[in-house]
Amino acid sequence: MRTANFTRACCAEALGSCLLAAIVIGSGIMGERLSSDNHAVALMGNTLATAAGLIVLILVFGPLSGAHFNPAVSLIMMLRGELEKAKFLAYLVAQSVGMILGAWLAHAMFVLPILQISHRLREGSPQHLSEFVATFCLLLTILRVNRSRPELTPFAVAAVITAGYWFTASTSFANPAITMARALSDTFAGIAPASVAGFILAQLLGALAAWGCDLAFGHANSIPAKAPLAAPTN
Repeated sequence: MRTANFTRACCAEALGSCLLAAIVIGSGIMGERLSSDNHAVALMGNTLATAAGLIVLILVFGPLSGAHFNPAVSLIMMLRGELEKAKFLAYLVAQSVGMILGAWLAHAMFVLPILQISHRLREGSPQHLSEFVATFCLLLTILRVNRSRPELTPFAVAAVITAGYWFTASTSFANPAITMARALSDTFAGIAPASVAGFILAQLLGALAAWGCDLAFGHANSIPAKAPLAAPTN
């Protein structure tokens, strides 16, 4: 039974990662084709599809694997003692392979060459700082919301990624596996292989910083249990 659950979880991570990459890359291709070179419109389409897809994928695969779809998330869960080392390594492989297959799936759906290498350079400290911030925000959102209101985690994740698309210079990759997959797509969502290492390093540092911040905040809640977290805005 334990082996069956482990296999099912890894398959869920692979399939979910595949679909997420197809959504991110495919919506980028569609957005670019329909926007007449208006990058703001293309990014808006890319953002909305990614956010909507994330909500659905987390709701579908969350009960099976936790719906990480992201090595940075799995790493922090392992460091927190919530994911065994062997399972983390299996998740890492499943996520990476799934993301690459998702890139190829997007290419196939839009009648593009399956095998590609991106030429879109994303270099410099502002890009790396953006990935640090984007991943920090994503992981802190997951860690804190999953503790206090786990039923809202899919929506919170989608919201923070939506914000990240627009307030970071890098458009918020925040995921080492999809960064590698996007290096294999010479499309709107692509990243040149030469830029990948800097992005992944920044993402891992951002994830570790979020974990440290979560530990510093601790489990205590200084707000009375029955008090609203914020006054209604509308």
